[in-house]
Amino acid sequence: MLARKLSVVVAAALLVSFSFGCEAPPPEPKPKTESTAKVNEAKPAATVALPAKTVRPTAPSKPIPPALLAPDKATEKAPDTYKVKFDTTKGDIVIEVTRAWAPNGADRFYNLVKIGYFEDVAFFRVIDGFMAQFGIHGEPDVNKAWRMARIDDDPVKESNKPGYVTFATSGPNSRTVQMFINYGDNNRLDGQGFSPFGKVVTGMDVVNKLYKEYGEGAPRGRGPEQGRLQGQGNAYLKSAFPKLDYIKSASLVK
Repeated sequence: MLARKLSVVVAAALLVSFSFGCEAPPPEPKPKTESTAKVNEAKPAATVALPAKTVRPTAPSKPIPPALLAPDKATEKAPDTYKVKFDTTKGDIVIEVTRAWAPNGADRFYNLVKIGYFEDVAFFRVIDGFMAQFGIHGEPDVNKAWRMARIDDDPVKESNKPGYVTFATSGPNSRTVQMFINYGDNNRLDGQGFSPFGKVVTGMDVVNKLYKEYGEGAPRGRGPEQGRLQGQGNAYLKSAFPKLDYIKSASLVK
């Protein structure tokens, strides 16, 4: 009986440590086929194939703009509505943001675009039928600057429908720079505090073409490990996951 109680305690501890270790949507229901990956940062997979060699970050090819290292200054209020165009390796994606849906999220996204954050930023966790996640920067120094630049939660006013864009989270009031585009109708996320701030109005066909074969991230799947991506940046991705797609640039459009 004592051994059983201890195993329950250990399992609970693992659940907490994995749930709050990475910013991500929460577990997806168990898939019916292998093509739809599980999404559960709480339970480590039994086997994961990760590159054994640690990839050292390379020196930036050009100086990092000071604005990317100063999240405390990126606090401008966003317009009531605005559009952002992502120029990606698969084509253009246009996202329309409605500030009333999620003011804190809309403001953060607006400021990230204005300071040029989305340059060579990977869609590092793309799960067929679920979502495409992005937002970790390719430069480790930028990731370090934004890691604790959290914004408060927004009440959920819109559902996580196909094409809707939402910030990832690692717990209450923990949103920073990671977000995802919903592939399916993920309304189960609504009751868990995932508040959409915008939607794809042009280019959902491009979103559907993003490379998905790496699937879920480590430790559950074959995709990139968020901790290593935070610390090693795009040097890690381009060495170990060369087929990923990227946001080449982002701009505000009328």
